[in-house]
Order: sequence, then C-alpha cells, then structure tokens
Amino acid sequence: MAIASLALLAAGTAEAGLFDDAEARKAILDMRARIDQAEQASKARDAEQGEQINQLRRSLLDLNTTIEQLRADMAKQRGLDEQLQRDVAELQRKQKDVQQGIDERLRKMEPQKVQLDGKDFLAEPDETRLYGEAVGVLRQGDFAGAVGAFTAFQRRYPNSGYSTAALYWLANAQYGKREYKEAITSFRSLVSIAPEHPRAAEALLSIANCQVELKDPKAARRTLDELIKAYPKSEAAQAGRERIAALK
Repeated sequence: MAIASLALLAAGTAEAGLFDDAEARKAILDMRARIDQAEQASKARDAEQGEQINQLRRSLLDLNTTIEQLRADMAKQRGLDEQLQRDVAELQRKQKDVQQGIDERLRKMEPQKVQLDGKDFLAEPDETRLYGEAVGVLRQGDFAGAVGAFTAFQRRYPNSGYSTAALYWLANAQYGKREYKEAITSFRSLVSIAPEHPRAAEALLSIANCQVELKDPKAARRTLDELIKAYPKSEAAQAGRERIAALK
C-alpha cells in the first residue's frame, strides 16, 4: 500500500510539472505576442510621427518659399513704386516746363504799355513790331516800301494807339514818293483826327509844302495861315511865317 501511494504521488507531481511548463510557455508566447504588437504599434506610431514630421517640414519649406516670394514681390513692388515716383517727378518737371513756356508765350502775346508822342496806350507785341518795322523801312529811305508797310499796318490795326503816328509817317513816305495829293490827304486826316497831336502843326506845314510842289501857292498860303492861327507858338508856325513871306 505504501509503495502504491508513492507511485501515485510521483505520477501526480509529474503531471503538475508538465502543466506548469505548458502554462509557462503559453505565458511566454503571449508575452512575446504582446511585445511584437507593442513593437509594431510603436513602429506604426514612429512611421506616423515621421510622416507628420515630413509633412511639417514640407509645410515649412512651402511657407519659406512663400515668404521669399512675398519678399521678392515686395522688393519688386518697391522698385515699381520708386520708378513710378521718378516717372511722376519727371512728368511734373515737364509739366512745369511746359507751363512756364506757355506763360512766357502768353506774356509775349499780352498787350504791353507803350508811350509815344506823349500818350500812353496798350499795344500787342506784333503791333509794336510791325510799327517799328515800318518806321525802319522809312528811315532807310525806301519810301515805296514804307507806304506799303504803314498801309498794311493801318489795315491790320485800325484802332491802334500807333494810328496817328503811323498816319503821319505814311504821309511823309507819300511825300517822299512825290505823291503830294495822297500826302495832303494823310496829313489832313491827322489834323482832323488829332488836332492836339504834337505833330499836328508839322502836318499843316507839310501840307503847305505839298501844295507848293503842286504849284498851288494860294492854297499853300491858306494852309500856312491856318497853321499860324491854330498853333501860333509852334516851331512849325514860325517856319510858316517865313514861308508866307517867301510866297509873296
């Protein structure tokens, strides 16, 4: 009986040992499986984190590229702004030059104050120029040219402040051409239009001279009498008195 009991005990112990080894192996396998899962999960997380990091890097690169592009665009825009400012400044300078040119031309076209034969009046620049040119022609002794120049002046500026002076010099040019009748008409117009003109007395004396040239001494004496009566203190009247004595 004792021997049988020992045998049963030994058999039970062996079965218990086999059971414990199987459980241990299973536990180990389970642990390895969990470790593998954990490693795989860790690798998956690492891969995901790596992808996220790579995505972040790409985003940072894109952002840097965008920033650099913006900087380039801003620099280009600054350059355009600076060029625009230079263009505007140049346009403003040209506009100022043009305006100054226009103002200068307008000043040249504006009537200017003139004093002639004791009278002040306004005359356009061209008006003064044409009158001066006509006087210049007469001074050169070109009587025909002077008649044409003064006649053209009177047609262009019939109401000019130079009119009476132009009429006087026209009459002198006609006298120089020996157009005595025409000269008498011009001198007489001056006396009629402006009897107070400083040259009115000289105009009457010139009329008398024209009448003498036309062999009309009676008319010349009448004109000289008119001269002496109208302008008794003038130098022309003194010359007229001497002329009357010569005509008698």
